[in-house]
Amino acid sequence: MPKLRISFALLMSFAALAAAASSFAQGRPDPAITIAAQKTAMAQLKFMDGIWRGPAWTVLPSGARHDVTQTERIGPLLDGSLKLLEGRAYNADGTTGFNALGVVSYDPKAKTFNLHSYAQGMSGDFALVPTKDGYAWEIPLGPMTIRYTATITDSTWHEVGDRIMGEQDPVRFFDMDLKRVSDSPWPGDGAVPPQ
Repeated sequence: MPKLRISFALLMSFAALAAAASSFAQGRPDPAITIAAQKTAMAQLKFMDGIWRGPAWTVLPSGARHDVTQTERIGPLLDGSLKLLEGRAYNADGTTGFNALGVVSYDPKAKTFNLHSYAQGMSGDFALVPTKDGYAWEIPLGPMTIRYTATITDSTWHEVGDRIMGEQDPVRFFDMDLKRVSDSPWPGDGAVPPQ
């Protein structure tokens, strides 16, 4: 019996070594192929690029409506394989009432888009789903879900935010209606030169 256990252990060790050697021989994926797939997928979101501005409102925890001027600047980074988004909301007195940064990426293996978002001292990763005329993404919060849905044309961007609790009707807490102002050199321009 002891000999059988030793033989089985040796057999398992050889199998593990063979698997490791096979994995090592395959090497990592070709970065050029991965980046090309990312760039192709990210081209679907090119309609977002540019500088946008317009009115927006949100419902505060008190239940009061707060109106702002919302701006977005969006552009490609890493040769078009990522998209950077900065949203900034200005209060009536010109102060910044809200500021967020997002990075949209694409995973060629999973064939999914991801939004990594930074806002109000927090960060998170969320699935971003392109639609025929925009996108949608959700923040799961236990029994509640926050859903953002955007409809974008060449010159307009309308996005709403809804709180969803089970089978209840969605409650709208955010609405923005932006106009495209111009192209944006951000974030590609201004890179540090080699000398």
